[in-house]
Amino acid sequence: MAACINKWSVALHSIWVLALFAFHHPPVSPTTEKRPPALHPFHVSVIEVNHSSTDKTLEISCKIFTDDFERALIKNYKTKVDLLHPTNKAVMDTLIKKYIASHLSIKVNGKPTVFTYLGSENEDAATYGYIEAMQVPTASKIEITTTLMYDLFDDQVNIMHVIVGGQRKSNKLNYPDKVATFSF
Repeated sequence: MAACINKWSVALHSIWVLALFAFHHPPVSPTTEKRPPALHPFHVSVIEVNHSSTDKTLEISCKIFTDDFERALIKNYKTKVDLLHPTNKAVMDTLIKKYIASHLSIKVNGKPTVFTYLGSENEDAATYGYIEAMQVPTASKIEITTTLMYDLFDDQVNIMHVIVGGQRKSNKLNYPDKVATFSF
């Protein structure tokens, strides 16, 4: 799974670096627990899917700007959210799990997959959510349906990288497009 996460394209990396450093804003104030409005001009998430023929699994990571993700979780679940300094990480993981499950689905060879939520972590200004689909022996066609962050931004871009048998294919969906198909 770690190898899957570290394989970002040069273009995507440039977007994240630009957004993180040129447009970064301060973290949540511990006294006010409010985050200033997002200053970065990009609304991008990255979904990476790696098929492991050895384990017969799909390993999936979703990378989302933390400040945007917090806003989406607050909007959807009407609760206090702090992904960077949670008082209860299990509660934050429950929210992340619910959000991903309601905004992401994947079909493999025409059949829907069932996910297991593995956890989350923060890196710089991004939050990763990790999920896994078991019992996926082959993956010749993968269809990703996503509306990650569409509930907040009408300029959202969802970039997808899918790796099967060492072959990597990428695509992007601009709001309101929801479905991308990859054939191997």
